[in-house]
Amino acid sequence: MSTLIAAEGLGHAYHDEWLFKNLTLGINAGQRVALVGVNGAGKSTLMKLLAERFAPLEGKIVKNKSTKIGFLDQEPSFPDNSSISDFIFSADNKQQQLIKEYEELIEQEHPDEKKLNRLYDELSEHNAWEYEHQIKTILSRMGINHLQQKIDTLSGGQRKRLALAKLLIEDPEIYVLDEPTNHLDIDTIEWLEKILTSGAKTLLLVTHDRYFLDNVCNTIVELERGKTYTYNGNYAYFLEKKSEREAQDDATFQKNKNLLKKELEWMRRMPAARTTKSQSRINAFYDLEERTKQRSDNQKVTLNVKMARQGNKILELDHINQSFNNVTIIEDFSYVFKKGDRIGLAGKNGTGKSTLLNIITGNLNPDNGKVDIGDTTQYGYYKQGGLSFNEKERVIDIVKADAEYIKMADGQTISASALLTLFLFPPKKQHGLVEKLSGGEKKRLHLMKVLMQNPNFLILDEPTNDLDIDTLNVLEEFLENFPGVLMLVSHDRYLLDKMSDQLFIMEGNGNVKIFNGNYSEHRNSLEQEKEAAVKKQKTEEQKPVQSSSSKLSFKEQQEFKKLEDTLAENENKVKILTQELNNTDPSNYVRIQELSESIEEINQTIEKEMERWIELSEK
Repeated sequence: MSTLIAAEGLGHAYHDEWLFKNLTLGINAGQRVALVGVNGAGKSTLMKLLAERFAPLEGKIVKNKSTKIGFLDQEPSFPDNSSISDFIFSADNKQQQLIKEYEELIEQEHPDEKKLNRLYDELSEHNAWEYEHQIKTILSRMGINHLQQKIDTLSGGQRKRLALAKLLIEDPEIYVLDEPTNHLDIDTIEWLEKILTSGAKTLLLVTHDRYFLDNVCNTIVELERGKTYTYNGNYAYFLEKKSEREAQDDATFQKNKNLLKKELEWMRRMPAARTTKSQSRINAFYDLEERTKQRSDNQKVTLNVKMARQGNKILELDHINQSFNNVTIIEDFSYVFKKGDRIGLAGKNGTGKSTLLNIITGNLNPDNGKVDIGDTTQYGYYKQGGLSFNEKERVIDIVKADAEYIKMADGQTISASALLTLFLFPPKKQHGLVEKLSGGEKKRLHLMKVLMQNPNFLILDEPTNDLDIDTLNVLEEFLENFPGVLMLVSHDRYLLDKMSDQLFIMEGNGNVKIFNGNYSEHRNSLEQEKEAAVKKQKTEEQKPVQSSSSKLSFKEQQEFKKLEDTLAENENKVKILTQELNNTDPSNYVRIQELSESIEEINQTIEKEMERWIELSEK
């Protein structure tokens, strides 16, 4: 298996701190690699180095010059004042430029037929029709329909989907993807899984989505304290082997700790005059001390803040209606929330999930209906967009602005600094500026501020975006034991399955369906309904027609005679149109399209008329 790209002796620092040094990593053709590690470990930096976005401070990236790398950033950047069409279609790709011209032309109200015919010929000459269909499929899946729209009018989620669409269209030799499932609905994620696992693609990706990770990747590379550990298998295999490695590390740590104690005693007894031999032992002592210190700092996030008391009345939604610009988002929805409710909010992008959450929290008054919030209900709302932090403010000052001391679940009161430590912000980071935090660390700080409010009605809107998997595991453990009401919006199927026992499904056109069960159970029920419908259709098709001695009624006799006439008439129409189609100039694309559509439409009518004629004739 050939190596497409490799990092040799790689070293890079961020804000004067080394993320890694002397790092070596190779990616082979056809390998689908997931890069995992805690927030701030340097995953995004390593990916950008491999994608050659900037040069490392030490070491080098080795690859063939002709090898094309496609990089999806967490927050993609775009050329100023460009349209979707300008960005999607590469200027140096003849097929794409033809498709761009064709797509822009057919969007016009009165397209120039001469240009259309010319493009039809050129697209056929360059075998681009299949490629055009592929591009339109990708853009449609990503919700991109208006190619002339300016990119600066798009939301953050739309921009991420646009960048991913371009990458899939270009189909590079190596895909480097930073959180590719962010801002995608579940149907699109499942479609993306199939795309990325077809055709022996080579991938390097960072994702928090464990189902996606398991379904797509065949290699896990863990980045921990500047070192990489490679596991050839899926995520479940990685967890098993990582557990074994950590158990071995624990045993080594205990040995080092005992040895450090002995060496410390020797250091204290050692005479002032040092020989060369004792100097090497001193160096070994400091090296052992540093390794032991690093291992002892390897902690996990702790989530155990106190929950406010919850009364019997929590929240009642009574016949809620909401529309925007004459488009119905929610129609006649009612629900009475109960203690212990664990609700997943599902639906495609744009169906109104955020609207419903804003109504629930009182941030939006519905057009009609009543929202009755209980006196003791205390919301904790983790929003998808995160918090707007002052980048020049210290981390600890942001927390102290809410409270100097925080009450924990066990009744203990701790300082803001102690709480930050539990959330894996050591003193050095606490007193550092927010701008020095990674994207995932900022999300973790946001989550901490939400939980500091001691909520009893917790709303998490896409909490998995940009959080590392270790923090997600701790969050899940906290949520499993959370006694209040939980509402969860997530495209993470694993999280929805584990944390919800009921779904609000935003089906579009204002309809909100309530399903008792988690996401996988909902999908299974849909599959069963589909299978039952197919089975019923086959049964109906195979069912023998019951003979009947009854004669046709006068009305049926008239219908039967009329059907014979119209069938003959429509069959003659098809014959005439087919002759015209065969004689039409191949360059006259517009007329060919019109004739083909007319023939198809008449054939469908003939098929329906024939079914009715057979039914009547058997009487």
